[in-house]
Amino acid sequence: MAGAMPSLQPISPDALVELVSDLATDGPGRRIVAVDGADAAEPVALATAVADHVEASGRAASVVAMADFLRPASLRLEFGHADAESYRTIWFDHAAVRREVVDALRSKGQWLPRLWDPVRDRSFRDGPRTAAIDQVLVLAGPMVRSSGLVVDATVALIMSEGALRRRTPEGDLWTIPALLEDACSAPAPDIEVRYDHPERPAFRRTS
Repeated sequence: MAGAMPSLQPISPDALVELVSDLATDGPGRRIVAVDGADAAEPVALATAVADHVEASGRAASVVAMADFLRPASLRLEFGHADAESYRTIWFDHAAVRREVVDALRSKGQWLPRLWDPVRDRSFRDGPRTAAIDQVLVLAGPMVRSSGLVVDATVALIMSEGALRRRTPEGDLWTIPALLEDACSAPAPDIEVRYDHPERPAFRRTS
């Protein structure tokens, strides 16, 4: 049938790292790739493996974790410590990521690796890093696709509600409704990965 969604294909974890690395380096110059996934999917771990693989091939690569760009507690907890809508719309400082990472990389050839330490609730005070001419940055964390950030490619680690509940700490279960709602409304990724069992993922290209 014309326009039908491609079938999911099984892939090994190592092959998935290679697949995402190929996507990240599919073009010259500085590139930004997003790995979108709930904390339960450990998107930063995959992003780190991808960055390591890209660097091993001779191209500069680094990871930017969305968890290092949270808003101050006074803002993100304004409506309580377990408000799902706040988690979806307020917690992450997408404006700062746009300004200090995405736009800075493209206009100044630099980026800020971290902004806000949620444990101490204060700035990390990191300085900007200088980007290589072929720098790859991998943005990793929850709900990146719906953030409005303009990146070169996206990968989505999709987990069912059951898998999210199995892999999310009890104290964070309140985030699941926001994650599920966001996954339904977010733009389609370039690569969709079904990640209920990270040791046995399956993927399909959607673009």
